[in-house]
Amino acid sequence: MQAWRTISLWMDQLDEPLDARPALEQDLDVDVCIIGAGYTGLWTAYYLKRQAPHLRIAIVEAQTAGFGASGRNGGWLMGNLLGEDRLLATLSPQQRRASVDLLHGIPDEVHAVLQRENLDCDYRKSGVLYCAARYPEQERNLRAYLDDLYRQGMNADDYRWLKPEQLAGQLRVANAYGAVFSPHVATLNPAKLVRGLARAVENLGVPIFENTPALDWQTGNVRTANASVRCQWVVPAVEGYATSLPPLGRHQLPVQSLLVATEPLPESAWEQIGLSQGQAFSEGSRQVTYGQRTADNRLVFGARGSYRFGGRLREDFSLSDSEIELRRYLFGELFPHLKQVRITHSWGGNLGMARRFRPHMLCDRQRGLAVAGGYGGEGVGASNLGGRTLAALILGQHNELTAQPWVHDNRPLSSLASWPPEPCRWLGYNAIIQSFVHEDRTLANPGSAPWRRRLASGLADFMEGFMH
Repeated sequence: MQAWRTISLWMDQLDEPLDARPALEQDLDVDVCIIGAGYTGLWTAYYLKRQAPHLRIAIVEAQTAGFGASGRNGGWLMGNLLGEDRLLATLSPQQRRASVDLLHGIPDEVHAVLQRENLDCDYRKSGVLYCAARYPEQERNLRAYLDDLYRQGMNADDYRWLKPEQLAGQLRVANAYGAVFSPHVATLNPAKLVRGLARAVENLGVPIFENTPALDWQTGNVRTANASVRCQWVVPAVEGYATSLPPLGRHQLPVQSLLVATEPLPESAWEQIGLSQGQAFSEGSRQVTYGQRTADNRLVFGARGSYRFGGRLREDFSLSDSEIELRRYLFGELFPHLKQVRITHSWGGNLGMARRFRPHMLCDRQRGLAVAGGYGGEGVGASNLGGRTLAALILGQHNELTAQPWVHDNRPLSSLASWPPEPCRWLGYNAIIQSFVHEDRTLANPGSAPWRRRLASGLADFMEGFMH
C-alpha cells in the first residue's frame, strides 16, 4: 500500500493515509457498474447520483482511487478538448461558439464542485502561457495557431498574443519571442482532486471497491476475482488502460507521458521565473512540454513519452537517466539558472489516445454501455465533461452536453474508428516522433542551414498532418 505514495509527487504530497478500501467479496445487483475510480468514473458517479439519488451505483477499481493517470498527470485543468478544431469544423459559427463556451467552462464547473463539496486541491485559475522561446520558428507556428483560432470564431478574450515584454510580466524564459495566453486553464494537485472526489462520491452513497480488478465485462455483468456485479449499465472508465479490457483497446491506445519535479525553489529563483499566480506554461515545440509552479514552490515539468509495441502498458515508471535528463535539458533551456537544480521526483503514466485523435463519449443503449476516453493527455478537464455527458446519456437526457459532435448516442462501440494492426501502429508512431525529435534538434541549433531548418519543419508538418 505504501508504494502507492511513490506513484507521483502528487500522491506523495497527500496528508491522508493510503489505506485500501475493502475489495468486492460478494455478488452485487446495481443499476450502474463503473470500472475504474479515476476521474471519468468518479465524475460519472458524482453527476449520476446528484441527479438521480435512487440509482444504485458501484465502482470497482483495480488498485486505488488515483492510481492511473488521474494521480499522475501534470495538473493542468484545461477548458479544451483534443482535436476540437476538427470536431467543430462542420458546425455553424453560432453552434461552434456555443460548443467552445461549453469547453471553456470546464474549469469553472470543477471549481463549483470543489466549493460545494469543500475540496482543497490547490486550484488556481490563472491561465496558460504557450511560449515561443527556444528558436524563432516557434513564434511563426504560434502566430499561425492564433490566427487559426480566430478563424474558428474565438477572440482576444479567449486567446491573445503577448509580446516578450508582456510575457515577462508573467513568466521570464530565456530568448523569448512572445507567447499565446489563454485564461481558460487552471492548475491543481491532481491527486488531491481524485482522492477528494472519491470521498465525495462515497458520501453520496456510492461504494468503491479497491484492489478489485475487472477480469471481464459483457452486457449486464462485470466479473471480478471473487464476485460478479449484475447491472443495467456498464461504464468502463479505464482510458489509458483500455487494452486491459477488450475490445476497448481497438479504439484507444496507451501512450506514456513522463514528468519530473524539482526540490522546492527559493523565492529568489521564482523572482527570476515568475508564475506568481499559478499559471500553466508550455514551450512551442512538438515535444509537447507542460509545466507549473506547485503550491510548495516546486517546478513540475513534463514532456511527451513513448508508445510500446502492441499497445503494452508501461508498468514501471522509474524513469531512466536519459528520460530525466531530456526533461532537465528542456526546462534548462528555458530557465538556465535551473540546469543543475536537484530533481526529487520523477514519474509517468499511461494515457489514452483515440484513433484520429478524436475523443469520444459513447452510449450503446442496446448493450447498456457508456464509455468516454481518448482524451490524449488533456483528461483532467475532459474527464469532467465526459462524466457529465455519460450521466446525461444514461439518464436519457437531450441537452447541450449530448448534442456535441464528440458524442455518439445509441451507437455501438464498433462505430468508433479503430487503430490499424501492428506493426503499422508502432512504425507509424515512431516515425512521427522521430520527425519531431529531428526538427527540434535542427531548429535548436542556431548554426543549422536555412534549407535544413525548412526541410526538418516541412517533414514534421507532413507527419503531424498524417497523424491526424
